[in-house]
Parts: sequence; structure tokens; C-alpha cells
Amino acid sequence: MWCRVRHVFPVLHVVVMVVGVMAGGKMKLPAEAAESGRPTGVLQRNRQFLDFFWDLAKPEQETRLAAVEQLIRYLEHSDQADELEYTLKRLLEGLAHTREAARPGFSLALGQLLNKFEDIALQTILDRIKEKHDVKKVKKKLVRNALFGNFFGVLALHQSSRLSKEPQVVLECIKLLQSLSQHREHLRDLPSKTIMDILTEIPEEVFEEVLLGALQTDLASAFSTPEQLQLLLVALQRFPHTLKPKKLKSLLGSSTIINTANIPKLTEVLKMAAGSVKKECILPAVALDLLKLSLKEDSFQLFWTKAITQGMLREQPGPTHYLSFRLLGSALPLLSLAQLREVLSGEVMRLYGEHVVSAQTPDRFKLAPEMDAYVSDFLQGCQDPDKQLAVMVGFSSLTNQGYPVVPSVWRVVQHLQPAALHRYVEWLKAMFLQPQLENLLDFSTRKQKDQQEGREQKNESISRLRKWIVARLISVVENHQVKKEEDLVMDVARFVFFHAFFHAKKATPDIPESEGKLSVPLEDKTRVILIGSFFGLLQAMHHMPVLSESAEVAPVSQRHAVGVTADGTMWIYCLVQYAQVLLNQPKYVQSAQPFSPEQRQAWDSMLESVASLMKKAKKRPTAEINAFQQLFLLVGMHLFKAPTELVDVMNDLQNCMEKSQEKKAKKTKKQQAAQEDEPHWVEVMVDLLLSLLSQPSRHIRQVCRTVFSSICPHVTATALTAILDVLDPDKDEEESAMVVTDDKDADQTLKEDKNPEEEQDEDMEEEMSDGADDDSSKDEDDESMEEEEEEEEEELDPNFRVELMKVLQKQNALATEEDGSDDEDLDDEAMMKLDKSLAALFSEQKKKTQAKKDEKTRLHKEKVLVREFKIKVLDLVEVFVARQAGSPLILGLVEPLLTVIERGMSSDSDQQEQDFLRRAADIFRNQLCRSKVYCRTVGDRQGELHDLLEKLMSRAQRLADSSVCLYYFSASLYVVKVLRGALPAEAKDEQKPDKPAAEDVRFMGNVDVDRVSAVFREALSSFMSRRKSPLTAQMFSDLFTRFPVLCVKLVDTAVQNITAGVREHQQGQACVLVLRALQSREVQQLLADATWAELCEKVVGQLVASLQQAGQAERKVVQDKVVKSLELCQFLVKRIQQQKLPVDLEPLQKVLESLSNVFSFKKTGQLEDRYWAVMKHFGHTRPKSEKVKKPTAEADQPAVTKKKGFLPETKKRKNRKKHKPLEAAAEQAASADKPAGEPGQAKRKMKKTKRKQPGGGEMSSPLSPAKKSRTLPENKAAKKKKKQKKMAEGSK
Repeated sequence: MWCRVRHVFPVLHVVVMVVGVMAGGKMKLPAEAAESGRPTGVLQRNRQFLDFFWDLAKPEQETRLAAVEQLIRYLEHSDQADELEYTLKRLLEGLAHTREAARPGFSLALGQLLNKFEDIALQTILDRIKEKHDVKKVKKKLVRNALFGNFFGVLALHQSSRLSKEPQVVLECIKLLQSLSQHREHLRDLPSKTIMDILTEIPEEVFEEVLLGALQTDLASAFSTPEQLQLLLVALQRFPHTLKPKKLKSLLGSSTIINTANIPKLTEVLKMAAGSVKKECILPAVALDLLKLSLKEDSFQLFWTKAITQGMLREQPGPTHYLSFRLLGSALPLLSLAQLREVLSGEVMRLYGEHVVSAQTPDRFKLAPEMDAYVSDFLQGCQDPDKQLAVMVGFSSLTNQGYPVVPSVWRVVQHLQPAALHRYVEWLKAMFLQPQLENLLDFSTRKQKDQQEGREQKNESISRLRKWIVARLISVVENHQVKKEEDLVMDVARFVFFHAFFHAKKATPDIPESEGKLSVPLEDKTRVILIGSFFGLLQAMHHMPVLSESAEVAPVSQRHAVGVTADGTMWIYCLVQYAQVLLNQPKYVQSAQPFSPEQRQAWDSMLESVASLMKKAKKRPTAEINAFQQLFLLVGMHLFKAPTELVDVMNDLQNCMEKSQEKKAKKTKKQQAAQEDEPHWVEVMVDLLLSLLSQPSRHIRQVCRTVFSSICPHVTATALTAILDVLDPDKDEEESAMVVTDDKDADQTLKEDKNPEEEQDEDMEEEMSDGADDDSSKDEDDESMEEEEEEEEEELDPNFRVELMKVLQKQNALATEEDGSDDEDLDDEAMMKLDKSLAALFSEQKKKTQAKKDEKTRLHKEKVLVREFKIKVLDLVEVFVARQAGSPLILGLVEPLLTVIERGMSSDSDQQEQDFLRRAADIFRNQLCRSKVYCRTVGDRQGELHDLLEKLMSRAQRLADSSVCLYYFSASLYVVKVLRGALPAEAKDEQKPDKPAAEDVRFMGNVDVDRVSAVFREALSSFMSRRKSPLTAQMFSDLFTRFPVLCVKLVDTAVQNITAGVREHQQGQACVLVLRALQSREVQQLLADATWAELCEKVVGQLVASLQQAGQAERKVVQDKVVKSLELCQFLVKRIQQQKLPVDLEPLQKVLESLSNVFSFKKTGQLEDRYWAVMKHFGHTRPKSEKVKKPTAEADQPAVTKKKGFLPETKKRKNRKKHKPLEAAAEQAASADKPAGEPGQAKRKMKKTKRKQPGGGEMSSPLSPAKKSRTLPENKAAKKKKKQKKMAEGSK
């Protein structure tokens, strides 16, 4: 029942959501409640019962609903009649609650109460509501609350579900709502909506007998306001037998509502409705009801043409237009097929297109998302393919100079039925082949109309339309939510491929694409778009899941397969077979760029190689064979795009594949020598992959990554060096500049890296930029003028100044002091010559400036392409690190990656450079240095790795940036880990998980411990002796943790620097390192008992010396050093005492005891806590601090008794007009007892009725509340005068 309560009454549901505006406090029961006949036991007996009413006023809707349910349940089981009466009283009062969120709660509770207790008469409740909330009797400031009290009272009666049973109560409720509807400033249209909701609940007999007379006036004036018209429309829907044509004629003067005579009235009402919902951005219900009525009365054509097209749309763009657009979207499910086609090709659609084009700027209101929602809802609910196709064709035909206003990536396509989708694709293809601009709803903006030039404009429109159609066809394939079949996907792919690379000479049934002839030949730019779109489609098909009807029951391996058809054939192989068919039919089709004999041979060899790989895959499928197959097919498809560049790549690729598949057989010495002279096939393969990565294709990038992953085990050092040379910043940029082809490739590269939706947004901005408003064009003109002014302000070229002076001197246009010549001495002919010379000079200078800008732009594009190419090459490095982390070749990546990181950190870079640097750093540190798999067999490279370690640490100490030094130090730890190698297998099996074995702790493999210790000792000494060192304590802490053997070798150096550090900071860091070393279990295990005791004794001596150096310094750096020293002391003293080591702690204790006189522990809590934690081990406890109150002078003085009951003279209010003698005498007595302005006088509230005198007597208040309110302005004026007098006396 409670769920029904929330939704049965829409007006209440809207009002329930209103947020309360008044804060705080629970409602107090009125004073009259105590004086009435209600027993006082209600308040005293049941507190839970009263809490229901507090919850009804809460702002949370769930709390109010729960309170209603609990209250009704409580009253059902209660036998106290006074509680029911008290509930009615409280609920009736709450209807006019000042808190807006409380009113719906009390109204709902009253409605449910009347529903459960049917013995309560509705008429009685209605009378009590009118009496309690009578607008004429309440004060002016409470009128609004009284209006809401009446309104929510009627809502409660309606919620009781008993209103239809008592016609007389219904009539009085309607009359009450009619009277409330006059107060629109408070209730708006809520009373009218409530009347309509009541009409939907009552039977037709009650309406005809009781309400018709009361609503006669409102129904007769239906064309006055939207609410009255809505009331009439609701009555017509509910009571058609009562409001027959004869009755309508008597009310309105016509038997129908929508006719020629009423159209102007309806138009005005719709305009009013549009203005009323301007802020809400919704469709008024009266508009949709009128549309439904027009369909019922068979007058839709009249209504749409006269009221909407010729009425609403004649206004300026604004609310009336938006109402028409929303009405169009809402009408889609209601119209027939013919009506849909008529509406979607009319004036409303054309103006909607103009709105979409003009709303491209960010600050404009956009209705397109709402229209998309309307179309999406229609396609979801409509099962008629004809209507779906009509809507899709209608919106696709709305074009701005050939370019449709709806986006090519339109998500509503996913709701099309397969039959409608197939017919829509056929329509798109037919419109591409033979564009029929006359059948499109095309429009142009004012700016575009001024620039139109006949035939050229027509060709441009066709080109724009074809560009959009190609994008729409590809978006259908790319959207995985679209219900499509494999035949449809292949049909679209064949269509795009055919028109991108071929054209038909003669129709043949073997090639369906040859049967469609182009009415207008394809332009070169359109073909370029087709080529780029095809390879984007190819990439989408490479990631497409299996389109099988039985995908739900297919095996898991097949469900996760991508890029293949249901039978397992790759999509790209299907397209290669189709291309082979086209190449073998030169009689019927011709290639746009015919193959040469060498290129055709490369194509044929590719087919043979793929066939050979497919045979091998059937016998023993491997990832390597699959990768080579994809690469062959992809390079073969790219032969149509760039045949000259890829012929050699195809031949080399075939040779590499053959050599990689060769069986290892015995070879003669001559064959071995010849093979040694030739480069290894992997090296050639890597060069080919690098060459392919320079192509602007994301698909090629992904396939190259897959292929390189399969050949990683065969990569040689030379091949890896070729990859690293591309990343080397020291290499000449010209070597990497080979990836730069032209500006188009650069744009294509950047475009392919974007999502289809981003690309579509850019296309929309480009294609519709001409359709922007004149304001935007003015803004562009202003920007261009600003740019020109900036160019003029730039410093001129000195050569240009010289040339300018020469021209002026040649024409005698320079005024000199000797001859005193002037510009006026030149005649007209000389001025003309001068103008021509200056124009030629400035024109030449402008060309030079433009050439410099073009060169700068070209260099920037080249830099972007080079950086993009290097980012692609990082894919290969990442794959190699992931697949061959245990290979010895991985060590060759350390220095090149560090060089890339160091150069990237030191240069100011843009976002692309930062992305490149971030990725290189991630590969180096997270995937290389921190990998669990690493090279564990160094062989004879021990000396080389030790040299590398020394080189890395030497470079790390010379750096200026700690962030770069961190990568060098991580590389050094990685080299040490490689030198150590894997732990002994037997030790691994025997060791316990909680305690490492001694053999594992001491094991260092091939590490020259003395040499490596010397390297890190030098670095540690550098860190402790230099004021600004790139090294940090955390680096050495990691070293101590990972290699305990090295920690033992370096701990003495750290101990010495507790006092020998160059600054207090280094001394404190030395304490931290020593603490980490002593806390390590492995270090304690490595050190013998005597050595451990000796080390502890050294540390104690250093701590004593360090704490003695603290002195009286109060600097923060000294305090931080002391804190770190105390942390080390705490651990050391505790461990010495636990292990009972022979270490004398008495000097340390004396220094610590004297430390309390050096530092003020009250300033830093951390220092004080750490100090007493150490002293606790020596038997000293922390003294408790007692808070002592400071003696004040006021406390010593005796308390001064103050006279109470009187205000100072300046705070008193005087009524000069009406002063009674008694009141005047009281004021004089008060002023005599207490002088005016005495300090310390407490303020008293003016609302109290009595005042106490010092003697204990009482007197009446000098002014009554009524008189106070009257004399308030005069009192304020008197206060101001007295303040002014005080200020004047103070100034004297």
C-alpha cells in the first residue's frame, strides 16, 4: 500500500520532494492545547506516540513515510479515543506547517488515517480544514501557510480513496481548489493539476451530476490559460459521453476543439505554455494532449500546419521553437508511417537542423541530447521496421549543405531491428553512389548563403555527404551493441574497400559492387577519406568479437576470440580474398592505382606465404605462425595504399619467414660462411617492424607488437641495438626523421590515435564551422585583427629596415635636415611609384614571414611524429622486458633507458614528451628493476657488470636531480641483484618462512663484495660529506634491506658519520641508517657476538659525542637530529639490556640526564616523548605536569555587589507623547539608584513583564507591548541623539 501511496498522486509526489527551508527545532505544542479539553495524560503517558509527529516534520522522505506507517499501525491497535482526536488535531495543524518539507508528511498521514478509519466523516474534516486555515481570518504573514494548509488538506481527502463516494465533498473540494488557483504567486498551477487528478478518479455520473456545473466557467474559458485548456482535455478523455459535440458547442461555440476558428486561440495558449516551462526545459502536458486530440479528431494535418508550423515557428527562436521540437520527438510513437514522413521532412525539422548548427558554441543551449533520447525511446518501443527506417532516413536527410546534422556515431542505431538496419545500410550505399540532394532536407545559414557559388557548391555538398555516409557505415560495424550479421559486416567492408581502391568498368554479378554506378565521380579528397576509413574499419574488425547467433552456447575459447568469423576465418583474410577477386577481373573493375609487375608479384607471393602458413597452422598451430600470418595479410592490404614503399618490405618479410621456419640441418662450410656474411633474419625482421611502425596506423602498431612478442626468443644483440638506437637522444634527429612523410600523414597519425566519438566531434566542428552565427565570425575577425596587431608589434627584421630605407631614399621620400624636404614635395606620379615599391616590399616581407611560420610548423609536426614513433618503439622494449626478463640481453637496456630518462627530465617538454618519459620510466623501474624474473647466469660478464656498476654510481653522484639519481641507484641495485644470482636451491628448500637460512644471508654469488662495498662506501661518504647531494638516505636504506652483506660492510661508515657528517641533517640521516642496520635480523645473524657487542659500543660512543654537540641550539634541524639520535638510543639501550652485552651505558645516561637542561621539551612533543621513552630504560619516569592557575588581580579584589533590575539610562525607552506620572516617577527613581552608563550592567530581555528592584519589590512595566511597538522609531532616534552627545563629549 505504501508503494502505491508514493505514485498514485503525482502532485503529492512532486511536493514531497521539496526541500525544507526552515532550520532547527522541534515544534512546540500550542498553548491552547493545555487549555482545551484534551487530557494531559497524552503527553505524559506515551512519548513514542508523540515522536511520530516529530518524524512527520523531518526533511527526509523515508523518515516521514516510516512515521506515517507506524502512526497508522499504532492507532489501529490503540483503544484510546483521545489519541485519535489528538492525532486529527495535530495533523490538521501540520498541513500549514512553516517547514515546507513537513506539509506533505502531515497530508499523507491524514489521508491514510481517513482511509483506515472510515467512520470519520470527510465532510467534518473538510469543514475543520476550512475553519482552521481560513485565509480571511489569519494574519497577513500567515496567508501563504494557510493557502498550503487548504491545498494539502484537499490532497489528504483525495488520498483517502473515499472522495468519489461522497459527491458533495468532491464538489466543495473543487470549489476550494478553484478559489486557491487565484493565488498563483504561491501555489502556481498545483490547484489546477489537483482538479485534473480528482477528475481521473471520479465516475462519469458524479462528474455529470455534480461537478459539471461547478466547472462550467473553467471549461467555457478553456482557451484562456494552459491550465484551463488542460482541464478541458482531461475531461474529454475521461468523460466523452458527457462532453459530447453538442455540449462542446454550447461551451465553446464549436463541436470540436481543433478547427480553423480555434487555431489562433490554441496557438496563443501554446505560446503561454512554452513560456511557463522555460526554466524547466520540459514539454507541457497540454501540448501533447492537443496532439493526441488532433489524431483522435483526424485534424492532425490542420493542427501541425497551422498551429505549429505557421503559428509557433513564426516566433523568434526560443521557447516556442523548443516546444515544437520536443513535440516532434514526443509525436514519433503516435504517428502513422505517412505522417512520420511528412513531419520529418517539414519546417519543424529544418528549423531543428538550424538550431543544431547554431548551438555548436559551448555557451548555447543544446536540444540535440533531448532529441536523441526521444528517437532512442521510439526505436526501442517500435517493432515496425518501416517506421524505424522512416525515422532514421528522416534524420539522416536533414543536412547542412550536404552534411547531416546528426552525428555519424549515433548510438540510437543499436535499437534498430535487423531488417530495418539492413534497409538503412542499403539506403546509405545508394545515397553514396547517387546523391539526390533534392530529396534531402538541406538548409544553409546566412553566412553560407552569401558564399554559395552554384555548381561548385553542389559538388562540395556531395563530397560532404559522402564523407558522412562512410563514417556512418563504419560506425554501424564498430558499435558492438548493434544487432548485425556477418553478411552485413562483410558487405560494408567490401563496399568501402571497393570504392577506396577500385572503380567499376562494367557490371558483373560476381562483383555486386560493380553494379552500382557513381552519378558523380569521386574526388581525390573523398578517396583519401575512404582509404583512411577503410583501415580504421579493418582495425575495428580485428577487435570484433564473434558474431554468432549461438554465441551464448559457444565454448569459452570461441567466445573470447576476436577478429574472426564464426567459422574461425580471419576477417582480414576474407578481405584479401575479395581483393584477389577484384585483381583477377580487370575486364570489369580497374584499380585506382594499378599494380606494377613487381608489386603484383609481391602480392602473389604474399598469398602463397599465407597459404603455406595456414597449412602449418592446421598441423601445429602456434602463436608465431598466427602472428606472421596477420603481418603478411596486413602488409598485403597496405600495398593498395603505398605499393612502392612496401614492396621491399614484403620481400624481406617473406625471406625472414622462410629463414625462421628452416629446419636445423647440417650445412657445409661454404654455406655457413655465406650465412655469416648475411644479417640474421631476426635483425632484418626488427628493421621491418621499425619501418612498419613508421606507418600512421594503429592496427599495424598492434600487429607489430604481436609479431615481436612471438620472435622475442630469437632476438639478437644487434637487433636489440637497432631498437635502442631509435630511442637514443644522442643520435642525429635526421635518422629518426625518416618517419616523417608529409603533413597528411601527420594528421592521419594524430587522427587514428583518437576515439571514433572524438573524431566525430572534430568532424562536426569542422563541417559546421561555416554554419556558426555571425557573432562567432565577428569573434574570429577580432582574433585575426589581434594577431595582426601582435605581428606588427614584433621586432622587424634588420634587413627589412635596410630595404625599406633604400626604397624611400630612391623615391626621395625621406625628409632630411639639409634639404628640408617634405612628403608634400612628391607629386601624384611619384607617390604612385612609391606605393607600388612599398607594396612589393611588404608583400615580399609577408611571404618571408609566412615561410618562417610554415617552416616552424613543419618542424613541430616532424618533432611530433618522431616522438610518436619513439613511443611506438617503446612497445617493442616493453614486450622484450616482459617476455625475456631472464635473458642476458636485458642488461643492454639499462644504460639506454637511463639516458632517455635523464634527457627527458632535464628538458622542458610538452605533454607528448611527458607521456614518453613517464612510460620509459615505468618500463625501467617497475617492469625491469622490480621484476621477479631476472638474468641469473652472467657467465663471463662479471667484470663488465662490475664496471657498469661503478659507472652508474659515479654518474649518480654527479647528477643534480635526486629524481634522476633514484633511477641510477635502482639500476645499481639491479646490477648487484644480477651479479648475486639465484639463491642455492637446497637452501631454498630447507629454509623456514619466518627465518632465513645463514647460507642464503651470506650468499652473494658472483659479487666482488670488497669492490662493490668500496663503490657504495664512496657513495655513502659523498652523501654524508656534501651539502647538496642527489643521493638520499632512503636509497641506502633499500640497499641495507636488500643486501645485508653490503650493509655489514657499510655500517662502520654510517656510524662514523653520526658525528662526522657535514651538517646536522646528514648526522641525523646517519642515525637512521645505523638504526635500520641494527634492526635487521640478517645483519644480526651475520655479525658474531663479539663483533655485535663491539659495534654497539661504537654506536654508543658516537651517540654520546653527538648528543654532547647539541649545545644550546634551538633550531628545528638540531631538534630533528636529536629525535633521530634518541630513536637510535632507545633501540640500542633496549637491545643491550635484553642481551646483557658488556657495554658501558653510564656515559650515555649522564649525557641524557643533562639533556633536559639543554632543550625545552614543551615546544616539541615528539622530542619530549622520545626522550622519556629512552630514560624509562634507565629507571627514570616522566614527571606529571600540573596545571597551575595564574593568580589574577581580579581574584584578590573583593566582589562588588551589583544592583539588578534596572537598565542604564542610555538603554531605556522613552514615550514622550504618553508618559504617565507613575511611570515618570519610576524612571527617575531608577536613574537615581543606578547612574547611566555604569560598566558591568547586564542586559535584560524586553519581553519580560516585570522587573525586580534592588530592595526586592516589584513594579509594572512602564510600557505595554502595544505601546512599545508604537514608540520604537522614536526610541531609536533618541538613542542616536544620545550616542552623538557622548561622542561630542569624548572629543572635548
